[in-house]
Amino acid sequence: MKNYLQIGIQAPDVLLPAEGIDYARWAVVACDQYTSEPDYWDAVEKVVGEAPSTYHLILPEAYLGTDKEASHQKQINPTMREYMQRQVLSPVEGFIFTERVIGKRIRRGLITALDLEQYSFSKGSKSLIRATEGTILDRLPPRIKIRKDALLEIPHILVLIDDPLETVIEPLGTMKSEMDTLYDFDLMQSGGHLSGYRIKNEEVEKRIVAALEKLLQPEQFQQKYNVDETEAPFLFAVGDGNHSLATAKSVWEEVKAGRSDTDPARFALVELINIHDPALEFEPIHRLLKNPRVDLHAALEKYFANSLTVENKTDFATLKKAVMESPAAVQKFGLITPEGFRVYEIKNPQQALTVGSVQTFLDDLIKKDELESIDYVHGAETVLNLGSKENHAGIFLPVMQKSQLFEAVIKDGSLPRKTFSMGEANEKRFYLECRQIQ
Repeated sequence: MKNYLQIGIQAPDVLLPAEGIDYARWAVVACDQYTSEPDYWDAVEKVVGEAPSTYHLILPEAYLGTDKEASHQKQINPTMREYMQRQVLSPVEGFIFTERVIGKRIRRGLITALDLEQYSFSKGSKSLIRATEGTILDRLPPRIKIRKDALLEIPHILVLIDDPLETVIEPLGTMKSEMDTLYDFDLMQSGGHLSGYRIKNEEVEKRIVAALEKLLQPEQFQQKYNVDETEAPFLFAVGDGNHSLATAKSVWEEVKAGRSDTDPARFALVELINIHDPALEFEPIHRLLKNPRVDLHAALEKYFANSLTVENKTDFATLKKAVMESPAAVQKFGLITPEGFRVYEIKNPQQALTVGSVQTFLDDLIKKDELESIDYVHGAETVLNLGSKENHAGIFLPVMQKSQLFEAVIKDGSLPRKTFSMGEANEKRFYLECRQIQ
């Protein structure tokens, strides 16, 4: 491994499945996907069976509160130790260039490790590595408990860089002949195709580092974001996996006394993606409301008072069109219930984004015990199907423009939680690479 602390990264020591391990069964999608669709995870379990798999090393959030939660979680750390003893994993050193094919799109990334000393998830953080959404502190303790005892980390964290001239990751696509092919296989459950290449040329590694350093040059940074010299540099925005990275940071803060600068717990394995990659699409994260104890239409009118207008819609298609085609400055969202469809517009909103306005309303319902719970779901059909069920409702939200992200985080701090998703659920990062952290 090599540390490049001036830009907060490390070319890490990575562990990949050894020869003879079936990659198609080893790699599974991030645990926070399909949380309201247990059938998806039942299918994963059948595909994997007893084969070595990251499925046995993570806890799908769909299992939380079910009979499977305790039994599945109990096996995680023993299975990590078993895999290491059986040499299921094999070491690889250095950056890894990735290509993820989803339909006709190819999303490119770079596997690296981030320096947790240069990351903060505190509100208003000015660190080099920043969260893009508010961290829910109550979600950290169970994750911290698992990571503190874990032998391995298996990340699903996607971190964004703002590189409009495509200087860091994209040039690697023309250099694959100089790299070792590490994996090249189809992902399960309509996940597309994934390839990975080890960057073994030292000059290529130096080019990556130099390109990232250039993004941090003060004049370029200040001009890009229209800030002055007092603004602290910001290079990495956590796109997916905010709470996973916050967990790694929390554990490091607990254990770092007396540890060296090269201690593996100081770093967290991530995949970097250029926010300008055409294959990277921002999708809205919709809200699924379970067991509302009030009339939601009446509650909305009461909460937003004279700031709210409403239109009844005959079907989901017209609801979706009204929300998605409204100008970015107009805050519109849809409500799906078993009784029908409505589109609301918030006039003179107190929050900058529609999702923020809606979330304050939902938080108020939870506080008053007028709503059992909120789930965060991906995809229009999912929120339609689940929101139309008895004792459920769905809130259909518009998407945030990805070009707004970095400047918004610089000027406003973390965005409302679950503001956006980087693609649909099946496009999320699959667990694959591991790293020993103890």
